[in-house]
Amino acid sequence: MRYALSLTLLASLCMPALAEDKPTLKVVWTVEKGLVKPESAYVEPESGLLYVSNIGEGDAKKDGNGYVSKLNTKGEMLAEKWATGLNDPKGLRSAKGTLWVSDVDEVVGMSLKDGKITERIKIEGAQFLNDVAAGPDGTIYVSDMPASKIFAIKDGKYSLFAEGEDLESPNGLLVDGDRMLLAAWGYAADLNPKTPGRLLSLDMKTKKVTPITKEPTGNLDGIEVDGRGGYIVTDWKAGKVMHITKDGKTTLILQSESSTADHAYLPKQNLLILPHMLQNKLVGYEYLVK
Repeated sequence: MRYALSLTLLASLCMPALAEDKPTLKVVWTVEKGLVKPESAYVEPESGLLYVSNIGEGDAKKDGNGYVSKLNTKGEMLAEKWATGLNDPKGLRSAKGTLWVSDVDEVVGMSLKDGKITERIKIEGAQFLNDVAAGPDGTIYVSDMPASKIFAIKDGKYSLFAEGEDLESPNGLLVDGDRMLLAAWGYAADLNPKTPGRLLSLDMKTKKVTPITKEPTGNLDGIEVDGRGGYIVTDWKAGKVMHITKDGKTTLILQSESSTADHAYLPKQNLLILPHMLQNKLVGYEYLVK
């Protein structure tokens, strides 16, 4: 028995330790010209084209100077003002040939063919519509941060999907199978929470909320899956990009200036596309896992 235990111990000492993934980011391209407060980056899966919402001058105002730009994933501008007639556009997602964007108190649909606005759905009483997500059936979801609500839009009509302080003022949304991932800002009606938000999972059927990060994590904004079972999340206020494992372990992978906003991520290309909103630039990073 002692001999067997000694062999086991020796084998364990000789085996190399399993290294944890430690993602790093390397800049591969930067776009600054033509962008004014870029908030959300989204790669439309069928065309592979990149769409970026620009808030424009001002914030949360109906000033009419917001727009959406179209680029390729090499960072080359294809149409600076591909879609106009917007106020302060933020979250982007597509479904059934339409690109949807949140815009203050309404959700606007634009044709992917030409960028023309096809639909405006005003959500009565909405305070600050932010990110947009799409379900597999084409249902569109949008977060209202200060109200700590999520609305669903289907067949041109909206309904309240979920609400409550346990949503922790959701900012980023992402439908992932039978759950919705929430990048929470931290509950506060004035968007100045005493306690930062966490990465949460919302059961799409029961509406039960389960924290992925158990402790306050940050004023979270963008959320994307990393293709390896984990998540890439931004903290807008602190200027961070973080990797979060499925069991909630958080690793800082980029410390930048405030306003790291709603990013896109392409696992096959190892490409992370990040709007630096207040710096008026969009950066493509090679996402490296050692």
